[in-house]
Amino acid sequence: MTAAAPAALLRRPRTLRARLFLILLAGLALAHVLSFSVLFFERYSAAREVMLDTLENDVATSVAILDRLPAAERPAWIGPLQRATYGYVIGEGRAGSNELSARAQAIAAKIHAALGSRYPFQMQTLPGPREHLQAHLRLSDGSALAVDITPAMKPLTQWLPYVLVAQLLLLVLCSWIAVRQALRPLADLADAADGLDLRRHATPLQEDGPAEVAHAAKAFNAMHERISHYLQERVQILAAISHDLQTPITRMKLRAEMADPGVERDKLINDLGEIERLVQDGIAYARSAHGSTEQAVRIDLASFLESMVFDYQDTGRAVSLHAALATLALATRPHALRRILGNLIDNALKFGGAAEVEVRQLDGGSVAILVRDPGPGIDEHQLEAVFQPFFRLESSRNRQTGGAGLGLAIAQQLSAALEGTLTLRNRSDGQPGLEAELLLSSLR
Repeated sequence: MTAAAPAALLRRPRTLRARLFLILLAGLALAHVLSFSVLFFERYSAAREVMLDTLENDVATSVAILDRLPAAERPAWIGPLQRATYGYVIGEGRAGSNELSARAQAIAAKIHAALGSRYPFQMQTLPGPREHLQAHLRLSDGSALAVDITPAMKPLTQWLPYVLVAQLLLLVLCSWIAVRQALRPLADLADAADGLDLRRHATPLQEDGPAEVAHAAKAFNAMHERISHYLQERVQILAAISHDLQTPITRMKLRAEMADPGVERDKLINDLGEIERLVQDGIAYARSAHGSTEQAVRIDLASFLESMVFDYQDTGRAVSLHAALATLALATRPHALRRILGNLIDNALKFGGAAEVEVRQLDGGSVAILVRDPGPGIDEHQLEAVFQPFFRLESSRNRQTGGAGLGLAIAQQLSAALEGTLTLRNRSDGQPGLEAELLLSSLR
């Protein structure tokens, strides 16, 4: 494994929560394993010392008892003197190897300390799958005796693995809760930034939690307030300029109309009319930023759309309506909704020659109003740009073809005031043209 492997492993989780969780869990689990290893080693060392001390005392006592008993009575005492890991064999025992492991040497030293020089012995290792030792010695009467030893530690208790698993699960749970609690304010900040809409009144972030997160939330609220103030000021400037231009334009039109008839007079009047309509569009755009001030009322959306479509049809426009429901109650701001749909239908008529309006009821009480046209459509990379103020797909300045570039910007601002969303896409039914979708819910 290369040095870059751990870094690559940490880069695999895509979220900060997962990365912190893995780092914290790995650290706690490693500390847990190290603690368990130290405790296990300490237990092993202590048990080993206790076993060797017990062996030393027990061997000294048992050999002394067997040495004082008559030879005929010694076999009867072998059973009572037997232990779990060592015992005694009357006779020469089994032959083995003189090579001793470190543990065998420690056992031999303890037996030597127990028997001293009175009972010389020879420690040998017997062949077999596990370590098996025998200490061969002779009693005072010359009888052979072997101390048979099978060194082994006591097995772990059966409940210990379950305790370890429970501890690891507790580590996982505590790590997840700690990371979740630490990153919750950061997730709230990210959600607020992702859902930032300067055209709506947003609830400020809670400026609590850790000091760093509270500072970030405070800075975010201040930034939101400054940007909203800047945009509001920009719209107010546009409204003021557009409003103040109406008076001189009106005077210029009156003076032009009082001039002698001629071609230049007609051109001047037409130009002043274009300027006046552009100013009116600017005022309408500025007013659309305050569309939420209109009082919301409950309307029958199906009848509302029928009335709009019939008005267009009465003037000879090719506008049709497809409503799935006979009645559909909706609490909304009707003037703003009429302006949105009017702009969308006017665009459909201008660029496609016809408009098809459809309304659908969605789950959760929401409704979708679709306006389609058979026009040329819009390039995919320009579908978002057309919502910008004064953006025109048509490069000429002719209002009959390109317009002022404020219709869709006004529609989008008013849809935000209705707490809805307005999206554009090219038709997906295989026919050429554009489809505008307005998603609305009842205002509370």
